[in-house]
Amino acid sequence: MSGKGDNKERKPKANAKGETVLVKNRRAAFDYEIADSYEGGLVLVGSEVKSIRNGKVEMVDAYCSVDHGEMYLKQLYVAPFEQASAFPHDPRRARKVLLHKHEVEKLHDAVSRDGMTLVPLRLYLTKGRVKVEIAVAKGKKSHDKRAAIKEKTADREARAAIRRERK
Repeated sequence: MSGKGDNKERKPKANAKGETVLVKNRRAAFDYEIADSYEGGLVLVGSEVKSIRNGKVEMVDAYCSVDHGEMYLKQLYVAPFEQASAFPHDPRRARKVLLHKHEVEKLHDAVSRDGMTLVPLRLYLTKGRVKVEIAVAKGKKSHDKRAAIKEKTADREARAAIRRERK
């Protein structure tokens, strides 16, 4: 017997801007203080696009770097597409990010500063194209992370107390 929704892949829904968010790097907001963000396209092969659209992508260890005046997204895991067994792609290859030259220079200058890094925040579709949002970020210290956890806990408890009062 099959129940409702058995083994069906859930398709992400488009937001108000027409963007379909495929994957978010939720850890980035916890580990880094986000300063600036940029949008860029990704240079992909066909089997990678198919895997990304199916949600077979992980951003856990992904980071960005500027090499020879070009931006690359490294360590992004895109699972091999099963139907493309003749010409499979490397799951963790460096993928070029398409940005304007002045943006790449600005990001390179930002990274050369003390403690700044480039972190991918999310992968999404816009008009059928896979885009990545990259942020200039500074790593948080452990005491900053503890303060963020305390703040979230206090906020959650306050919302719970308000809900209890309404009932």
